[in-house]
Amino acid sequence: MFKNFWYAVEFSEDLPAGTPKKVKLLGQQLVIYRKSSDNSVVAMSDLCVHRGAALSGGSVKDDCIVCPYHGWEYEPDGAVRKIPAHPDKGIPRKARIDSYPVQEKYRFIWIYMGDLPEAERPPIPDWSAIDDTETYRAVSGSFLWKSNYERILENGVDVAHTPFVHGGVFGNPEKPEVPEFEVEESEWHCKVSVKLNPPRSKGIWGWINPNKQDLKDRPQVPVSTTWWLPNMILLEVDTPMGAMKIFDVNIPIDEETTLVKFIALRTFFKGKWADRDARRRVFKVLYEDEAVVNAVRPELLPFDLSAELHVKSDYNAVLYRRRRQELIDKGWSVEGNTIVGEGPARVEARVIPSPIRKEVPELASAWNFKEVRSKELLGKRVEREERGDVPRTDTTDTETTRGEEVPA
Repeated sequence: MFKNFWYAVEFSEDLPAGTPKKVKLLGQQLVIYRKSSDNSVVAMSDLCVHRGAALSGGSVKDDCIVCPYHGWEYEPDGAVRKIPAHPDKGIPRKARIDSYPVQEKYRFIWIYMGDLPEAERPPIPDWSAIDDTETYRAVSGSFLWKSNYERILENGVDVAHTPFVHGGVFGNPEKPEVPEFEVEESEWHCKVSVKLNPPRSKGIWGWINPNKQDLKDRPQVPVSTTWWLPNMILLEVDTPMGAMKIFDVNIPIDEETTLVKFIALRTFFKGKWADRDARRRVFKVLYEDEAVVNAVRPELLPFDLSAELHVKSDYNAVLYRRRRQELIDKGWSVEGNTIVGEGPARVEARVIPSPIRKEVPELASAWNFKEVRSKELLGKRVEREERGDVPRTDTTDTETTRGEEVPA
C-alpha cells in the first residue's frame, strides 16, 4: 500500500451534511464530514489525541468535529480549539491530529494521503466522462472483497482471462487468443487497446442486437483497459449498440480487504428501466472475478518480478509491478507509518503524515502521534539483505517482451 496519492474513498452523494462518517484506508481509520459554512469535505485521523476515541462517533458543530468522549472540538485543520473540561486553560501545542487535503471530482470524494507539497503530488486522472450526463447514463455500486487490491487491479486490466472467467458475458471461449495490442503509457498509467471477438449476445442484448453469425463473420469489438497508480481502473468496450465505460477504484482498506466502488457509463439503453440490468451485469463480472482472485496464492503480489511467470499479454501487469517497485524504492510504502515503533495493532495505530507536518516547520515536534518513515524501514531491509538475513529483491524480468456486494 502506498502513501502520497489521491484516493477516492466515497461517493459524494453518500456523505450528507452534518453527519461524520468513518472510512478506513491504508490501514488507517479516517473521519470525513461536511463543513456547515460551505459544504466542503474535511478528512482527518479518526483518533482523538486525548484518549484515542473515534471522532466519527461524535458530532459536527459549525465547521468543527466534536469528540464523543470528552467533547474536545477539532478545527478542520486538525487543531483542537476547545477543551470543555478546562475552558480557561491554554490549548496544549500537541493537541492536534493529521488533516488531509480533499477534492470532490467525478462524483467521488478524493483524499490525499501523504505529505508532499501540492506541486509534487501525482494527479487525479481525467475521469470527466463521468460528468457528461448528456452522452452517458450512469449506474454505481460498491463491492467488498477479501483480497488484496493489487491482485484485484491486475485482474481488472487482464485481457487474457476474459474467455475463461467471463465466457458468455464479454469473453469468447471460442477464440481465447490475445491479438496484437496498442499501448499508451506514462509515469502514472498504462492503457492497452485490443480488438476481441465477442460471444453471442444473450437476453435483451441478443434481442436488440442479434449476432448469431459464425465466429469468423462476427464483427470484432474494440476493448481497452487502463490502470492508474496506485489503484484505479477503466474498462472501455465499444459494443455494436454503443460505448460502455466502467470506472472503478479499488480502495485498500488494509492488505487483505478491498472496497471497490464503480461508476458504469453507457451510451445505449439510456432509460431508467435499463439501470437494474446494467448494474446486475457489473456485479455478475465482479462475482466471477472474486471466485478466482480470492483463491490466488500468494495473496499479495511478490516483490520479486521473476517469482511468477509472465507472457506478452501480461505487459500492463508487468509495467504496474515495475512502477510499484519504483515507489517502494522511493519510500512511498506505508508499512512503516505507525505510532512509535512496530508493535501490534492493539498497541499502536497507523498514522500517515499529512502535509501540515512539512508546511509548518515550527510544528514539527508538536505531534503526539509520531511516525516511523518507510524509508527508514527500507534502509533496515537493505542492511539485513547485506548481512544475508533476508533474500535480496530482484526486479529483473527475463520472460516478458512488453465479495461481497455493498448496496449502492
